[in-house]
Amino acid sequence: MSLSGKYSFGVLLAFVLLALVMLYAFPVVSFFTGIKGFSAYSFFLSRIILWIILIIILLYSFFIEKGPFLLKKEKEYPAAFYGKAVSCLYLICVAGAAFLNFLLHIVAHEETSDKLIQFSSVLKNNYFLIIFTCFTAGIMEELLMRGYIQPRLEKIYNSPLTGIIGSALLFGILHSTYGTIGQVMVTSFIGIIFAMFYKLYSNIKVLILCHFLIDFISLMIMNFIDFKHLSVF
Repeated sequence: MSLSGKYSFGVLLAFVLLALVMLYAFPVVSFFTGIKGFSAYSFFLSRIILWIILIIILLYSFFIEKGPFLLKKEKEYPAAFYGKAVSCLYLICVAGAAFLNFLLHIVAHEETSDKLIQFSSVLKNNYFLIIFTCFTAGIMEELLMRGYIQPRLEKIYNSPLTGIIGSALLFGILHSTYGTIGQVMVTSFIGIIFAMFYKLYSNIKVLILCHFLIDFISLMIMNFIDFKHLSVF
């Protein structure tokens, strides 16, 4: 198999595994543990499965592709850059998400995702699980979607635009399991912003920090005032 073929299979493998987790993580946890219903413990175990997927893709890149997991060499910047970059990305993503949700509310009268409400009820006042969830999403999703998938799509099609749009669309599609158009549109928008940043600055750490911050603030707001439709984890 050519290197391009290995990249293609790796992208497909990463996406399929993530999709399977989004769709079937809780039934699988229930089958192997006997835990019935939706609980904090089953939610925690579902996040552990995401770490296992990251390990699988890491092993695939090392042993099958026989190359680095991150095709783009990580660039380092002064400390002030990280603060400015995270702040700007956060404001752009939150403002864009709020605008998209407002439009959907006006045009489609879309209800809040039942799955998101269920998640927020399990995370209520469980600060360890909130932090672990945000930590998992920030690291796992950024390493896989931006660090792994985006540059490989760019290499396969010899097109930076394909890497940006393709990774963003896959990111949005994965969140379609929440059952709302808003989740797909907002995460696709954030995916485009993050992918453009990664293409320009080649720094995954900023994206991990920003992703963590978006989810953490969203979940803390939902935790204290029961505000809905914010989280993108």
